[in-house]
Amino acid sequence: MTDHSERHTVDLSTEPPHLYGRFRRDPLMRGLTGIRKVWFPFWGALSRVRDGAADDGILTLDVIDREVVAHDENVIALTFAAPDRSVLPAWFPGAHLDLLLPSGRMREYSLCGDPGDRRSYRIAVRRIPDGGGGSIEVHDGIRVGDSIQIKGPRNAFPLVLPGFGSPARRLRFVAAGIGITPILPMLALADRYGLDWTMVYCGRSADSIPFIDELRRYGDRVTVRTDDVDGLPTMPDLVGPCPDADAGLALYCCGPVPMLEALRTHLADRDDIELHFERFSPPPIENGTEFTLRIASTGQTQTVAADESVLTALARVDPAVPYSCRQGFCGTCRLTTVDGDVDHRDSLLTDPEREAGWFLPCVSRCHSDTLTVDL
Repeated sequence: MTDHSERHTVDLSTEPPHLYGRFRRDPLMRGLTGIRKVWFPFWGALSRVRDGAADDGILTLDVIDREVVAHDENVIALTFAAPDRSVLPAWFPGAHLDLLLPSGRMREYSLCGDPGDRRSYRIAVRRIPDGGGGSIEVHDGIRVGDSIQIKGPRNAFPLVLPGFGSPARRLRFVAAGIGITPILPMLALADRYGLDWTMVYCGRSADSIPFIDELRRYGDRVTVRTDDVDGLPTMPDLVGPCPDADAGLALYCCGPVPMLEALRTHLADRDDIELHFERFSPPPIENGTEFTLRIASTGQTQTVAADESVLTALARVDPAVPYSCRQGFCGTCRLTTVDGDVDHRDSLLTDPEREAGWFLPCVSRCHSDTLTVDL
């Protein structure tokens, strides 16, 4: 018995012959091959020159409106839109944008417009003369017609509606000063859904409170308190009428750290009250100890006091050190450590990132006497 076999080969680089032998190569396949040989190199050349920034999370928007929204003129609202006025990424109450300012600073500002308006974003910025310079840059340098780069929206302060993830039966909103910005969209949503809600709005004086005219449409649901007329609010003033048990209340608060800490202490034993809050300032340092910060590249050292952040100490070495939220969730200030026993206090970094040496100096600290960082 003889077995005749040979290897069957297929040349994939040329067109197959015609099915019925009329042509040496199939005309249709030859035409398609010709198009392929021309089209794909041409398209590849075009694709290499596309702007890769479209996928880096950064949007370039136009400033289409600028409005003073506090009578003392220290707060302005800026409205942005896409250059072609196209639809923007969706957002929900409590979200914020990262503004990439021309100086290189990145700052977070809460969205305070209408989430249903998909073609514009609105933020408000209070001028802070002795701050980090971001608010002054916005006030003095950004005008209608300018372009600005943003990242986001992102949300670290989401509103959970009663009956849709929250067991609460009613909502209470507390805002102080510029803390009104994340609260404004929450009010609009609660009102749109016909929920049971009230609000107390605090400030130094009526002239310093932004958007006070905009809040008048809610009538007596909103109580405005000013320190110069009513004095400093007590905790019952902020929480409002509340039974001793089964309050069924969800409280959303944005304002200065002392007010937030006082509310946390006041409601510590109230399991029937949800407390949601967002700070516009760094949280206080708890259980801090003094240690030495060393810059690996220069050998410079700074003492980090028990009640200050590593970021504050770094700013004394390099005032341009990047930061944004100062609360451990945006990652703008992150850097790597070279030596030292890190006390991680952030909510952002993963275990592999921490093992690789990443560190957030805005909130995290050090268990050892010295922490060496690569700045």
